[in-house]
Amino acid sequence: MKVKIFIVLILCGLSVCAQQETQYTQYMYNMSMVNPGYVINEPGVVQVGSLYRTQWVGIEGAPKTANAFAHIPLNDKIELSVNYLNDNIGGNINISENMFNIDAAYKISLNNRLNVSFGLKLGIDHLNFSAIGSNVASDPLFGNTNKTVFNVGAGVFLFKDNYYVGLSSPNLIPSNLNINSEILYNEKPHVFLIGGYVFDINDKFKVKPSTVLKYVGGVPLSFDVSTNVLYLEKFELGISYRYQDAISGLAGFNITSNLKLGYAYDFNTSKLKTFNNGSHEFILLYKFDLLGLNKNYSSPRFY
Repeated sequence: MKVKIFIVLILCGLSVCAQQETQYTQYMYNMSMVNPGYVINEPGVVQVGSLYRTQWVGIEGAPKTANAFAHIPLNDKIELSVNYLNDNIGGNINISENMFNIDAAYKISLNNRLNVSFGLKLGIDHLNFSAIGSNVASDPLFGNTNKTVFNVGAGVFLFKDNYYVGLSSPNLIPSNLNINSEILYNEKPHVFLIGGYVFDINDKFKVKPSTVLKYVGGVPLSFDVSTNVLYLEKFELGISYRYQDAISGLAGFNITSNLKLGYAYDFNTSKLKTFNNGSHEFILLYKFDLLGLNKNYSSPRFY
């Protein structure tokens, strides 16, 4: 039991002191989770998706994350997105988070196919701390407790057919979870700067570098850099580096023009690498023309 508690305290400490927003290796395929200004910009087309991430395989109680989302353009200027997130850390001693957000983004066309969109995120975040087992639950420090907080975020997203830049903070309201005045979870506002470019090498190959910088007060700046190569607009392979944390391999397959399956494997490079077997992440994306309004764009976006 002492080993389990020690591991959970390590995980909780990482949540308290480091990045608290859930991290994704395939962040480029659901940017609305961190930037409410993100839009798919295809009127009439609804995109739905699901992501599952199991982190630090081999460590009991390591984080597991499930995310379901949808992007719903209302017209050529206004787009809504819906995100549900379930995040769990721990086993018998568990901190779980259930988050539901609705984003509204307004797009302005500038010139030469350049657009900018402004987004607002509204939602609720339910935090729960629970303990199971007679040796743990009877301890007042490990009693069950929960808290529901209101969430507000904002973001701006500048994009063209072949590049994008976004600046956002998905949660502007600090919150914490405590028992008997002991703070178990302290969430601070995060700031994300995200960007990417699509290079047309020839008719068969496209190269897609991207990056995301993450900042939270009191913690050193963190960043991811990724490069994906797309072949025949169907097969995708890539590599990613997360600063002082992981090197990742990415793969994607466009099963049809509307259905995409993606996978990423993270090899940990921090001190935790001797205690785990890496992290696995799966994503599924599907687009459909709900009202028959799609304009069949001649220059589709590849992000």
